[in-house]
Amino acid sequence: MKEQFAAYPVETATVLGVTGGNGLEHIGTDKFRRVYGIDINADYLRAVTQRYTQLSGVLKCLHIDLINEAEKLPQAQLLIANLLIEYIGYGAFQRAVFQTAPEYVSCVIQINTDEEQWVSESPYLRAFDRLDEVHHQMEEKALTAAMNDIGYSLILKETYPLPNGKALVRLDFKKNEG
Repeated sequence: MKEQFAAYPVETATVLGVTGGNGLEHIGTDKFRRVYGIDINADYLRAVTQRYTQLSGVLKCLHIDLINEAEKLPQAQLLIANLLIEYIGYGAFQRAVFQTAPEYVSCVIQINTDEEQWVSESPYLRAFDRLDEVHHQMEEKALTAAMNDIGYSLILKETYPLPNGKALVRLDFKKNEG
């Protein structure tokens, strides 16, 4: 997120799926006048607000269901969505982008080569049993096509290999002129 916050000449940003707030420590209060942290979980938002008191006046946390309430999203110049699109799907993400109307979109998705098991082996594997009900397999070509459909072009792709045949892929998009 440090690179995402620093990458573009913007003063406002929205972080979709802010969860516990990891990465928000990289918000430069000299650069940003407003950063919105969006999550469906109100407990996460309270924790983020308490964790980042030094960002009061810049960070504003909003309780929004991205699938059903995208129209409540505020506009921002940069939209960040890391490991989130998998849970809301391309259509809901397109609606969130459309509502936010950012100049730049930066997202990280997990690419899986193991179709059978998208969660890595661990002693906590059972805790993820029902996630497959909401998880959407991500494909960078499909995400790029979905973004092209709403007027955004790919400007950056970085791949970070992970164990077990997985990878994190950062894809950044810029709004097309006109």
